[in-house]
Amino acid sequence: MAMAELKKMKVLPRRAPAPHHLKKLLFFKKYYRWALWLSLSLSLYFFHSSFLFPTPTAPPAPAVGAHHPPELGIYVYDLPPSYNRDWLAADGRCRSHLFAAEVAINEALTGSPLAVSNPAEADFFLVPVYVSCNFSTANGFPSLSHARPLLHSAVHRVSALHPFWNRSSGRDHVFIASHDYGACFHAMEDATVVDGIPEFMRNSVLLQTFGVRSPLRCQEVEHVVIPPKHQHVSSDVTEWAPRPEAVKRDIWVFFRGKMEVHPKNVSGRFYSKKVRTEIWNRFNGNRRFHLRRKRFDGYRSEIARSVFCLCPLGWAPWSPRLVESVELGCVPVVIADGIRLPFPDTVDWPSISLTVPEHDVGRLESILDHVAATNLTAIQSNLWDPVVRRTLTFNLPMREGDATWQVARALEGKLDRSWRRNGGRSQSESDT
Repeated sequence: MAMAELKKMKVLPRRAPAPHHLKKLLFFKKYYRWALWLSLSLSLYFFHSSFLFPTPTAPPAPAVGAHHPPELGIYVYDLPPSYNRDWLAADGRCRSHLFAAEVAINEALTGSPLAVSNPAEADFFLVPVYVSCNFSTANGFPSLSHARPLLHSAVHRVSALHPFWNRSSGRDHVFIASHDYGACFHAMEDATVVDGIPEFMRNSVLLQTFGVRSPLRCQEVEHVVIPPKHQHVSSDVTEWAPRPEAVKRDIWVFFRGKMEVHPKNVSGRFYSKKVRTEIWNRFNGNRRFHLRRKRFDGYRSEIARSVFCLCPLGWAPWSPRLVESVELGCVPVVIADGIRLPFPDTVDWPSISLTVPEHDVGRLESILDHVAATNLTAIQSNLWDPVVRRTLTFNLPMREGDATWQVARALEGKLDRSWRRNGGRSQSESDT
């Protein structure tokens, strides 16, 4: 290049190196942008992943105050023994059969700190009538033909001898209806639709094992869904027993109970809507399914050895198998469309059980295989929570957090029905 051209060129000064503090600033700026981009990317990824592939979570924390004693008083009417104690003396099954919640709740409340001897201090009044203890039928199940007249007689008695029923029209009175369809007092759904709940009970609160999400006459009144009574395993057993996800259970799918091979048409209806028949026909020859139709006194040991326990509907949607399975660590497989389960505020049912639609029973094996391959361990871990097992168990005496305790907590949420809490006014007066 010629010297003249070099002279014409502008010589740029050499850029001095950036000071140390500026280098540091540039580094942090670059790092911040990178970190922001990464966090946004991960957030979007996990959002889409959790939406498309949800995983079971731990059961929610108990509601505020769940561990505090229910703050209410319950007066239990002292009725003549012909309404309750005579039935117990006549047949021991009255205390232990699947409808025995009516006995368990009465006895637990009577001896609890919630019971008040002065009715002026009561928020609710329990009418203790045992209607499921008349074992006079040929098939061994209790007759209900006496239920309505016996209850009507009890209401007539308490309303004639005491002022409490009449002043509230029975709104703060409680009945236990632990039969198939609650206070409809019949084992067949079509008959319950015709008869409904007795008129004299329709203002009161019913504690019933029956509950469905669809409208039905048997739950048109104020009610609380309760668990059925079951033979409680000693807490000593469940405390040392291994967690269900920590041991290999040798029965994959278990069911023992009534399964009709050729279901009978009873007034246009079939037992279990033929669901149990379908299960038997599909899986009886499958070695992974332990299906038995005959009774066996040691069936609870079979539950304790099983991974999945089928809980299909019978005539009614609910079954004691549900709570027995929970207590013994077997995952309940609920097959009863629209069923409502007890105490959902305390028991997170979706995290401890499976629900299979009735029309999908033919796919049971593939459904359970999928669960085993994805989230079985999480379900089993949630299932073994002692709070869950305690919530579904009746004890004598009542224990903190048990089924009777949960009943009292549910009644605590209905204190607007209490004549005493309303300042001595009926609800109709307080609404005007």
